[in-house]
Amino acid sequence: MPIAIIVHGGAGHISAERADEYKAGCKEAAMVGWRILQEGGAALDAVEAAVRTLEDNPIYNAGTGSGLTNEGNIEMDAGIMEGKTLQVGAVAGVELIKNPISLARKVLDSPHVLLVGKGAQNFAIEQGMSLCTFEDLLTEQRYQQWKERQATQTMAEADREEEQRYHQDEASSLAAHEQEKHGTVGAVAHDASGVLAAATSTGGTLNKYPGRVGDSPLIGCGFYADEHAAISCTGYGVDFMRLLIA
Repeated sequence: MPIAIIVHGGAGHISAERADEYKAGCKEAAMVGWRILQEGGAALDAVEAAVRTLEDNPIYNAGTGSGLTNEGNIEMDAGIMEGKTLQVGAVAGVELIKNPISLARKVLDSPHVLLVGKGAQNFAIEQGMSLCTFEDLLTEQRYQQWKERQATQTMAEADREEEQRYHQDEASSLAAHEQEKHGTVGAVAHDASGVLAAATSTGGTLNKYPGRVGDSPLIGCGFYADEHAAISCTGYGVDFMRLLIA
């Protein structure tokens, strides 16, 4: 059967001067997965490898380069699914894990389905995964974005009694939110044996409330695969890419 793989680096606005950089990152990730498929590898291995590549690329909001919570921590989500067996694994709110998608893969190979927070981190250690440092995940760009958002939030709170200024701050905040929508990476693939797989990974919304979990690691919301289709959402469950086998 024909092989195929599609990857994405998220939805939303990307400036023209950075478009080529984002495209190159997606092409690199697609080629990593494609080589696995060409060698007869499984779709599940291909999507995991492709998303790992995106997580390791600091320009994307996943793994290294993830956005910070409003307390200045990094909490990541990821999920992966194989379409033939409907096996699934996901993690949410996990810290100090270099590649959350690989932790999600280990969850898929276990009796569990979704692990969160400290439990997910403990499971990673039990599975022989090493914890990284906070600095391994932090980039200067995300740190500066977080500082700017913190400053904006402080100003908004100070001026809350001034109704007109308050509404201006809200509009500014919403505009900034739209600029940051490209916060989920993912991949879908079809291997030579006819099996489909899907995967997603994200650092979450910049300056999010601690413990917030979006749609990315939720089965049927952020990703899904069965015998006929594989889907990975690119942002807020609205934009998605789909690999459909007739």
